[in-house]
Amino acid sequence: MSSFLFGFAAALLLTIGARDQLLVARLAGPLGAIILLAALVAAVFTAGLMALAGDAIAQMLPEAARRMLVAIALVVAAVELAWPGRDKRPKEPTRSPFAAFVVLLARQWGDAARFLLFALAAATALPAYVALGGAAGAGVALAGGWALGEELDALPLRAFRLVMAGIVLLAGLLIGLGARGII
Repeated sequence: MSSFLFGFAAALLLTIGARDQLLVARLAGPLGAIILLAALVAAVFTAGLMALAGDAIAQMLPEAARRMLVAIALVVAAVELAWPGRDKRPKEPTRSPFAAFVVLLARQWGDAARFLLFALAAATALPAYVALGGAAGAGVALAGGWALGEELDALPLRAFRLVMAGIVLLAGLLIGLGARGII
């Protein structure tokens, strides 16, 4: 159960202000509920794949290497969180749910929330619970973006993501130093 809750919290917090949430919010008006459905399907798919990948790779590694893998995934997630976003407002002449789905898949595939789900699955060896929690947490954040629509841009998302980057980086450094036996 704790793997589910960690996955839920990680995906929820790290999806706030992410590129996929911003895209859903900006397309909520033109595409309506279909963009939310596309985002939820993409979230389930990417959460499941990243959790399975984390578990599969962790099974091949000894304990110290597994902890170092988790630390590296957390540091990469922190870098992605701190990376400044320069997303342009989408122009949606086609109103294609499939095109939006493909873009959402691409944006979610390498975002901080999925890296953290990868790390959690590698650390806990319970990928199904991590994937379910991650999909649910991302779904809540994406639904919040869809509900807020254009109002999401008015929130202090950059500051929030920088705080989250600091927390995730600190966790990654502590786990990495612990894996090396330094602390």
